[in-house]
This record gives sequence, C-alpha cells and structure tokens, in this order.
Amino acid sequence: MQEHTITFDDREQVKVPTGTLLTEAAQAAGIEIVQPCGGQGRCGRCTVLARTGNIRRRSTLRLSAEDIALGYTLACQSVVEGDSAIEVPSQQVVERRLTTDRILAETPVPESYAFKTHPSIRIVPLDLVPPTMEDQTDDWSRVQASLRRLGYPKVDCSLAALQQMGKILRNCGWVVRAVLDSTDSRTPRLVCLLPDTSETPVLGAAIDIGTTTITVWLVDLVSGKVIAQAAEYNRQIKRGEDIISRIIYAAKNSGDEEMRLLVLETINELLERACARVRADPDSIYKATIAGNSTMMHLFLGIPAVSIRLSPFVTAANQPPFMKANEIGLNIHPDAAVDCLPGVASYVGADITAGVLSSGVDDSSAVSLFIDIGTNGEIVLGSKEWLVTCACSAGPAFEGAGVVDGMRATRGAIEEVWINTVTFEPTLRVIGDVKPKGICGSGLIALLAELFLTGLLDKGGNFNLEAGTPRIRAGNHGLEYVLVWGAESGHGEDIAITHVDVDNLIRAKAAIYAGFSVLADSVGVSLEAAERVLIGGAFGKYINVEKAIEIGLLPDMPWDHFHFLGNTSVQGAYRALLMQSERKRIEDIAAKMTYIELSADNAFYDAFTSALFLPHTDLTKFPNVRPAEIRAKVKS
Repeated sequence: MQEHTITFDDREQVKVPTGTLLTEAAQAAGIEIVQPCGGQGRCGRCTVLARTGNIRRRSTLRLSAEDIALGYTLACQSVVEGDSAIEVPSQQVVERRLTTDRILAETPVPESYAFKTHPSIRIVPLDLVPPTMEDQTDDWSRVQASLRRLGYPKVDCSLAALQQMGKILRNCGWVVRAVLDSTDSRTPRLVCLLPDTSETPVLGAAIDIGTTTITVWLVDLVSGKVIAQAAEYNRQIKRGEDIISRIIYAAKNSGDEEMRLLVLETINELLERACARVRADPDSIYKATIAGNSTMMHLFLGIPAVSIRLSPFVTAANQPPFMKANEIGLNIHPDAAVDCLPGVASYVGADITAGVLSSGVDDSSAVSLFIDIGTNGEIVLGSKEWLVTCACSAGPAFEGAGVVDGMRATRGAIEEVWINTVTFEPTLRVIGDVKPKGICGSGLIALLAELFLTGLLDKGGNFNLEAGTPRIRAGNHGLEYVLVWGAESGHGEDIAITHVDVDNLIRAKAAIYAGFSVLADSVGVSLEAAERVLIGGAFGKYINVEKAIEIGLLPDMPWDHFHFLGNTSVQGAYRALLMQSERKRIEDIAAKMTYIELSADNAFYDAFTSALFLPHTDLTKFPNVRPAEIRAKVKS
C-alpha cells in the first residue's frame, strides 16, 4: 500500500499508508488531538487545518462552508490520500494539567481503626531456627510452622515470594518480618519477607478512577494516616470526555488496550508522584483499593465494556475478583493485592458504593439523598432500611472539561463570581489569588446563576443582547459573555463563557435534577421527605448552595439540609483499604441497592425536558429563586 508523508505544524513528520485517519497519523507523530466524542465526529473539537495535500473528509458535521473553503477538517473523520501539511490549532493539543500539592493530614483516621486487629495487611515478626544437618526442613515449611505458632494455621504463597525467600532468610540470619495479606479472608497470603531491621514503611493506596480525574491517596497502614495525595486528569479523556464515547472508541481496533494503558499510565505516574513526596518506594505499597464507575473499572482491567451501552446494559462483572499488581500492571509491589470494589450495575459502580459507605447513608435512620456530581450523575435515595439508585449522564462540564475556558479547581481557576446588576461587571475570586486562567466547576455554577439572576441570560439560556454591555459579544461559538479581558488574564487571552458552554451546563444540571426527581417518584417519596442532601464529587465541597439552587441543579430546600462531602469515592476506598469490616460493608451496600434504569422510563425524559430551563419550567418547585424578570414584575 502506498505511503504518504504527513507534516504537522511544519515540524513533526510521519509516513502513513493511504486510508489512515488524521488522528491516527497525529498519534504516530507524537501529537495528541482531543477527541471528546471518542472519534465519532459529533463534537467538532478535533478540527485541524489542512494547508496542503490530499485529505478526504468523511464528514463535514460542525463545519461551515467557509470552514471547508479555508481547509478546516475534522481529524477523526479525515482520511489521508496523499502527502499533506496539517496545522493543529493550539487549543486542540491536549495539555497536561497538574493539581496542587496537598498533603491530606486533615483526613481523620477512622476511630475504630487499629493496625493490630483490623487490617487486611499485617506485619508479623518471625524468629526462625536455621536448618542443620539434623533438621533439613525446607524454607517454606519453616516459615509456615512459625506462622502456625502465631495463629495462622494456613498461609498461601506466590511463586515470586518463594523465589526470594531463601536469599532473604539467609541474608537476615533467619530473623524477618512477614507481610501477610488477608484481603481474601479465607486464607492469608504471604506477600513478601522483609529484614527485621528494615525501616521500609507499610503502605497502601486508595485510588478513585474518575471519568475526568484520577485521585490517589497514599496511606501509612500502621498509623492509618493519609500521608500524600495526587490527582490528575484521566488520560483517557483525549479519547472521549464521557463514558459512552470511550466505550465506542475502545471497541475500535485495539482501543481496549489503548484505553487500559492510558489509565494505567495516569495511575502509575500519580503513585510515583505521591511516593516521591514522602520519599517512599512504590514497592512498599502492599495493597491498593480501586473505586470507579463500571466503565472505568472495565477499561482499567482491559475488559470489553461494549455491553454496558447496549440493551439490556449488562456489565461483564460488577464484583471483580481480587488480583495482584503484576497481573494488572500497577507499579507497586508485584505481589500486592489489588481490590476492585464492588459495583451495582452498568451505570452505578464502585464509586457509588464507596460513596454511600463514606457518607454513612446506609448507617442512618434518616432518609438521605446522596448525589455524586461528576461526569456521570449517580444518585442514591434511602436509609439503613432501604436504598434505591439510578444514574444519568451529566457530562464533564461541572468538572471544568467540555467548556472552552474550563479547568480543574487548581491555581488560577475562577471559583466564585458576582455580577453587578447595574453595570454587569463581574467580581471574581480566583484560587491562589493570581491572575485567572480559566473557570472551574464551582465558578461555572456561580457564573451561570449570576448571568440568569441579572437578566444577562433568559430562562432558556439565551444571552440578552439588549443589556448594553460590551461583555456580551459574538464569538466562535455564538454569543458569549467575556468574564476576563485578555490583559487581565494569566495567559493574555480573554476568558469567556459561550452559548454552547451554557447549553452544556443546563443539560448537565437538568439531567441531575431529573434523576433524583424520578428516583423519588419511583418509590413514592417526595424530595421534601429527604432530611439530608449529601453531595459527593471532587468539586462538590466548594460549590455555593444558593447558586446551585438558583440554576436548578439542587432542589429548593433549606440550606442546612445540604452537606458537601468532597470526593466520597476515594474516601470509601480509603476506609475499605484500612479495615476488612468496612470492605464487607461495601459488599452489603451493593447487595442492598435496588437499581432503576432511567433509559427504560419515559418519566425521566419528561423530567429532563422540564428541567432544561433556569431554574425549571415549573417555578413552584423553586419558590425562593427570583431572577431579574420576576423581581421586575414584583416591583411594578
């Protein structure tokens, strides 16, 4: 087959055969182009400029006649048919965004935790009698006999541990410490032997694989303390911003393996980063607990996820068996146990069972509404007597992705906004008190509310051109409101919220509101019956309750009903890492939950459509929200 030379940005060259997609050619050249829709040609975000050459467009969706005349094309829908020169617009290149360095010393160790009585990882000192000509008992039998005397009648051992055993025993004079793993409580397993004089820490890792963000907590298993944390965008995001797009991408060619490697690369880098902060070796991590939604868990394990998006929406496994790090590719101790926590259904995974555990919904007589706001909106309603759950696709907008000037809640992110009702000029609060670089989730909620309440947006999410402010202007994505002029930003470019951004945010909040409305109706419980509204999600801890109500994201209830809990998924993984009793409790939570599939219920579509307004079509549901138009009527 004939090959062609593709030159990217006048720098990187690659030879590819006829018929190669531009996205594939870019990857071969070491250039990443975002594909938020998973390469389906729906989002238009992978637009590149074909300056010269022969490129055939399979689709022109999202491209105007003028765009095509200028040479723009969708990289995921463009086939190479000759030598070509391609320009990748800077905003399309995936840029790695680091989080701030935060040591979670404030995370409380569970009161009931005691390393000697509760852990699944134990350190047992062994003082063995060396072999002699009269006693030629083999090394492994010697270790087993010593463990039996200490109350471990049966212990398993891996080949890797056996291979190192003889050398360690002899080098250490037969005085060692045994690292035992009781994750599978039926039979403890010898992970490795350590010198008795070794100061090697006993570490564990609690990992939350989010669709948008992956979080790692490094834990000292002796004290139970979280000693370091690291978080980063999930590298899979460049192959799709939502789980459906990623499932579709993974089903193509060798997409499953690529997605597995992308998430592994992200986790391993975070593990290394967290260990470096406390000068520890990742080889000292003897156990990892993993939480994440069902799709993320499948892609992490390299299990085809295609059945999740196809009726009747069934997973390959809601409760994966215990595995070892070397089976998966985690760069921790090769024999370390990897415990993928149990989920419930295709769209309610271990992130929610872990979240219910850490929020205490299953341990309270009060009826609680638990909402995990992220790329997917998962919802649980119930108490210690009963639990029902559902999920809705909210998209990544509230996590800063999928928004033109969106970013994670890190230094330079706008986290709060106020708009003057007369001048329409904004006042901002920026993380780190530096020049702003973008808008994070809490800032987007605040901005949307302020635009609506000041009359700059109508209830349908349309900008008001008659407001007479230069901050509302025509942009590349329709009308937009300029929040920060380029001269005042941290990168010299304007920061704005576009009509497309507003539409994405409204759809996201509508999906979440419709989800818990339908869930409550399905069990005959009114939302007002919920005594607590518990909100999880990485950014949930920082959003303004009042403004979330004003846009219709949260129900119009007394503010003291709301409790923001942060990343409840990693918190639950942390508790399961420390204590077998908490791990068992997660299993019980998963077994107790009744899952309601919203796609099979027309009521969800009706509720979603009704919620596609600010705050809602039915304003009686939001009696305390008073936008500009209502305030004007009251005054007149």
